[in-house]
Amino acid sequence: MNTPAGPVWPMYRALVGIGMLSGLLIAVVYGGTRPIIEKNRAEALERAIFAVLPKASQRTTYALDEAGGFREDPQAGGERVHAAFDDTGRLVGVAIEAAGMGYADTISVLYGYSPEEQAIVGIRVLASKETPGLGDKIEKDPDFLANFEALDARLDETDSSLANRIETVKQGEKTEAWQIDGITGATISSIAIGDILAASSERWLPLLAGQLETLKPSAAPGGAADGTDGQDRRPEPTTETDDDER
Repeated sequence: MNTPAGPVWPMYRALVGIGMLSGLLIAVVYGGTRPIIEKNRAEALERAIFAVLPKASQRTTYALDEAGGFREDPQAGGERVHAAFDDTGRLVGVAIEAAGMGYADTISVLYGYSPEEQAIVGIRVLASKETPGLGDKIEKDPDFLANFEALDARLDETDSSLANRIETVKQGEKTEAWQIDGITGATISSIAIGDILAASSERWLPLLAGQLETLKPSAAPGGAADGTDGQDRRPEPTTETDDDER
């Protein structure tokens, strides 16, 4: 026995129409807000670079090429580093983006490396969903952040690997310059930071070792990768924290 289709068709048509309209609205909103989101991210990154390398007044973005060398590329969106210079054009450090798994989601950071000191001299969390009051201490706990004022990241005699792998230890048990004093109650998050820095520095610092002399201020005014005038900007970056941690 056939079921009459008459009463069903208008409902089906309405649902399809609502679905199509919703999809169109989502696409329009995404398209309209995407430039704003990207602009905000670029500005946050700009602030973070000057925060982790406060002696810098200008910077140039370099992309990693297939041969393992670096080429100036203001629009680079893949593997890249940000060389930072003072007013005289002297290289004061390199800001490196890195990411890894935290308690429940990816933690993205930017850290500053000083070739002169052979150390990580600053870190900023760019994105995190660690637990408010626990995991988010990686962003604001002064004792934890003090680990990154001069975290040993020297290379071995061949410049092919870290002389000592960066590691996080239990709070109060730090005995070496390459160790990170962890946070009680946020063990997973603080270990994650150590793992992120260890993996990233193990990869990037040997690549940079033989090419620091090739990193120069941009020929464009100020050397800012976003096409601005490259003026000194040092406000603290903003982050987001909204997930749980044991």
